[in-house]
Amino acid sequence: MGVAIKSIRKRSAKAGLPPGSLVYLGELATGRPVLTLIEYDADTYREEQPTSVAQISAASGKTLWLNVYGLNEPALLEEIGKRFSLHPLVLEDILNTDQRPKVEDYSAYLFFVAKIFEYSASNRAITTDQVSIVLGQGFVLTFQEKSTGTFAPLRERLKNAKGQIRKNGADYLAYALLDAVVDRYFICLEALAEKAEALEGEVVARPTQKLLRELHGIRRQTLFLRRAVWPLREVVSLLARGESTLFNRDTLPFLRDVYDHTVYVIESLDAIRDLIAGLMDIFVTSLSNRINLQIRLLTVITTIFMPLTLLTGIFGMNLKHMPFLEWEGSFYALMVFMLAIVLGLLIVFWRIRWLR
Repeated sequence: MGVAIKSIRKRSAKAGLPPGSLVYLGELATGRPVLTLIEYDADTYREEQPTSVAQISAASGKTLWLNVYGLNEPALLEEIGKRFSLHPLVLEDILNTDQRPKVEDYSAYLFFVAKIFEYSASNRAITTDQVSIVLGQGFVLTFQEKSTGTFAPLRERLKNAKGQIRKNGADYLAYALLDAVVDRYFICLEALAEKAEALEGEVVARPTQKLLRELHGIRRQTLFLRRAVWPLREVVSLLARGESTLFNRDTLPFLRDVYDHTVYVIESLDAIRDLIAGLMDIFVTSLSNRINLQIRLLTVITTIFMPLTLLTGIFGMNLKHMPFLEWEGSFYALMVFMLAIVLGLLIVFWRIRWLR
């Protein structure tokens, strides 16, 4: 519920504005956006950080990759949009960092949105960032709020000419970007699975409120991931069909491989969700069992003391004539009788397995 209210509050900043209005709807207060421009072909590679859009020249015969970190300057996004002839609605979606993963075909270019997830081992939390990708003829544009390191291995492959990425065009670069995003999901997936398996043994041993909160946290993170991966699967599936001329036929098998990875992630998340649901059922059962054991112990104690209380109540009455009052060994006889009752009840409870 908190996420939904937060999203509505973000979008309310654009209430009354016409479509295509460039308003930054993120929460990350960064400095000036950082532009990174990479141009390459099979034999050459060049990387620079231009300070303005005017420094970005057309890459004749080369693949151009422009990456933007920081979306808090809509004017800069507008300049990039003019440089690459982007539709105002595309720029509007880039500035809205709460987009659902999707793909849109603008004939001259493709625009798709995905979610990047990072797992922090220190506080065992998952953070997210949105990446917007534009694929055109000979160029790829990527937009993020912050640097996550997701595409760092891809830059190294480009720089060192590892693999076949330098030999292929912009469509292969777009595939590689999506593949890097999906690979990040496996890190979060493994972390969630390890946390769930670690809690599995504790659920039966000590079902505490802290453990219940941890189970709810894993369940919430699993649902959060699934809501991002499920629409991304549809995005990759649409791209893998080859309906857009921007993707070469040779790249489609790689996209289908990414699609298989998204399906695997979804199935694994469903398995973790089922595991958490089962653990929560076990938690409730274990907690109820512990309560039953405590109630049974109290029942045993109460049952033992009931006849003792009855005897002490009877012989504690202030009546003038009562049996055994004048007998000197009456107290000891009563103690022995009460002890026999206690031992007899303990034997009965032991035989019916209430004491083990």
